[in-house]
Amino acid sequence: MTANVRHQPGTSRAPLRGKPVPRGASRLVAKEPISLRVNVQKTRLVGFGTLLKRLTWPLLLLGLGYGTYELSLRAMPYADQPIARISVEGDLSYVNQQAVQQRIAPYANASFFSVDLLSLRHELESMPWIASAQVRRVWPDQLVVRLEEQLPIARWGDEALLNNQGEAFAPLELANYPHLPQLYGPKRAQQQVMQQYQVISQMLRPVGFSVARLELRERGSWFLSTGQGIELLLGRDHLVEKMRRFTAIYDKALKEQQANIARIDLRYANGLAVAWREPVAPTAAPTAVVQ
Repeated sequence: MTANVRHQPGTSRAPLRGKPVPRGASRLVAKEPISLRVNVQKTRLVGFGTLLKRLTWPLLLLGLGYGTYELSLRAMPYADQPIARISVEGDLSYVNQQAVQQRIAPYANASFFSVDLLSLRHELESMPWIASAQVRRVWPDQLVVRLEEQLPIARWGDEALLNNQGEAFAPLELANYPHLPQLYGPKRAQQQVMQQYQVISQMLRPVGFSVARLELRERGSWFLSTGQGIELLLGRDHLVEKMRRFTAIYDKALKEQQANIARIDLRYANGLAVAWREPVAPTAAPTAVVQ
């Protein structure tokens, strides 16, 4: 027997074997792979672990800080001992040791942690002969004080001394230092005068001269008096060049007449003028210009 199967237009051919095709529209949905679901679960677990770590460390630090604070409060009465010893260090030649002890004495009544180190340092540095002070604690009950003394280089007029930094300080015993050179000038020019003094001193040393007085006058000119009793008029500028000229000419032409020289004027461009003492040397004119 034969059978003819006629297909309707617009329809698909149904398979002859297998499961029957369900009627109506349908959609096939693929199942989610097991590996993907496992990865999603792992990601969620890792995110939770990271969050837990982020919360754990701050909590641990907070607990540690609180525990340390509580421990310090409980241990403070046992650790904060009264000051038993204060040691003073430093090479001291001008500082009065008894005066230093009197300044320190009020702080000796404090305890190790309560003593005000900054106040003690300022108290010591207010003393004229102390340039700087350092104060530190030494466990369990000591203080160490390190003092740096002023180094007087010259006198500043009649009212103060100058240290090696050109800074003025005024000790009570100014009359005890007449051997120091005397520097003068406007108050704002202390460091400038000190610097010129140091330069000129070095340049005069090879010819056996020293500075007894150096003055910066109001109009900016410099005046120098040596320890050998000779005055030098230096003018306003080019001091180093003028001092070189003086030392060269002095060593060649004036050295033998040192005792007869009263004043040397260096305000010339290419030479100097010499004023002689009385009585005037027989072979010398009252003034001379050396080229």
